[in-house]
Amino acid sequence: MATKSLATCLFCKIIKGDIPSFKLLETEKSFAFLDIGPLSKGHALVIPKYHAEKVHELPDEYLHDILPLSKKIALAQGSENYNILQNNGRLAHQEVPHVHFHVIPKPVENPEEGLIVGWPAKALPKEELQKTFDELKASLDKLL
Repeated sequence: MATKSLATCLFCKIIKGDIPSFKLLETEKSFAFLDIGPLSKGHALVIPKYHAEKVHELPDEYLHDILPLSKKIALAQGSENYNILQNNGRLAHQEVPHVHFHVIPKPVENPEEGLIVGWPAKALPKEELQKTFDELKASLDKLL
C-alpha cells in the first residue's frame, strides 16, 4: 500500500501520534477522531492515512473505508439527523489542507447546533442545463 505523509501537516502529525487526539476509530488506511472545535456534541473527523490536499488527489484505495467509518460514527453519535461534509480548497472552506470528512450530528433538541448551511440554488433554463450536462458528460467519458 502506498503511503504519503507531510511533516508539516497537522493531520499527518495526529495520525503519527505527534499531536494527541481523541481517537475514535483507526484502520489500516483511515483515522477518525473528535473535532476539537465542534459544531455539535460528537462532531468527528475521518481522514485518510495518505496526505492529499483534495479528494481528487487521493488514491481510490483510501476512499474505500472512509464512508463505512463515517457511517459507524454517525450511528454511534445516535443522532437521527447529521451531515457528512467534505470540502476541497480554501475557497471551498477547507481549513486544513489534508482530505477530511466531517461527521456532524444535528440534534433535534437544539437545531442551532451542528452545521448551518445556506444553499443559494439558482433556477437555470433547460438549455443551459443541457449544455452543462453535455460538457460534463464528455469530460467524464474521457476519464472512464
